[in-house]
Amino acid sequence: MHQAALLVIDVQDSFLQRDYWDEAALLPFRARLLALIAGARAAGVPVLYVLHEDGDGPFAAASGFVRPMDWLPANPDAIFIKHVHNALLDSGLQPWLAERGISRLLVSGIRTEQCCETTTRVASDLGFAVDFVSEATLTFAMRHPLSGRLFSADEIREKTELVLAGRFADIVTVEQALARL
Repeated sequence: MHQAALLVIDVQDSFLQRDYWDEAALLPFRARLLALIAGARAAGVPVLYVLHEDGDGPFAAASGFVRPMDWLPANPDAIFIKHVHNALLDSGLQPWLAERGISRLLVSGIRTEQCCETTTRVASDLGFAVDFVSEATLTFAMRHPLSGRLFSADEIREKTELVLAGRFADIVTVEQALARL
C-alpha cells in the first residue's frame, strides 16, 4: 500500500476573473471535491492545496486572487505555489512528499486538461502512483484553433481520461479513490 496525499490544484479565485468561468459547472465539481477532501481527511491522508501564480492579470501575486476559493476547507496540511503547469517541479511539493514517504497522489482541481493532466503525467514519470479523480476536476469549453470546433467540458474531460488511463494514472471516481486509501 502506498502512502497517499490529495492534491487540490488551482482551486483559486483567479479563475473567477476569467471570461470562460462557468458558475453552473462549479456546483457538481464543488460537491465531489468537498466529498473527496472530507474522505481524505477521515482517512488521515494529507490534503495539499497548490496555487498557480504567474505573469500579469488574475494569476499575478499582486492581483489578490491567488488564494483558495472561499468554499474550500481552510485547513490544508500545506499550501504550495507553482509557476508552471505541473505542481511538482518548482513549488517545493516534490521534496515535501519525499520527506514523508508519499508515493501515491490523488489528483483533483482546475483545469482537468491543463494543470491536473500535466501534474499527473509528471508525477507518473517521477514514479508516483496516480489516481486521477476526474469528477473532482473542472474544466471549460474550448474552441479548436484550426477547425473552430467548440469542444465541451465533458468532451475535454473524456479525452483527458482516455489519454491518461493505464499509461499515467488510474481514472477513478471519488468513491473509488477513497476506497483505495
